[in-house]
Amino acid sequence: MAYVDGFVVPVPKDRLEDYLTMSRACGAIWRDLGALEFRECVADDVKPGKWTSFPQAVDLQDGEVVIFSWIVYESRARRDEINDKVMKDPRMKEYMDPEKLPFDGKRMVYGGYEMKIDL
Repeated sequence: MAYVDGFVVPVPKDRLEDYLTMSRACGAIWRDLGALEFRECVADDVKPGKWTSFPQAVDLQDGEVVIFSWIVYESRARRDEINDKVMKDPRMKEYMDPEKLPFDGKRMVYGGYEMKIDL
């Protein structure tokens, strides 16, 4: 069964195009190296919850928008192999400097998930 890396990221609205440009470039690298899917979604109907929500999870600030994204791989083993290659790929160098990122990486929520249902 497939394996998925999932991400929730707060992005300043005035840096959204920078983020999407970076994401397109990074997504092309992930796909070149074997990822099956690379998806980025910008929130347009995500409200703070009573106890928890995507905005609360990333400590969303005024002027920011929540990004929900995921990458799909054939398996956990392939994910580990692909991510290792991605991190060593010279095309990723410009996106690895936290000072240049168009978002606050400290507030990004992410993790790996084993897919159990795929309808």
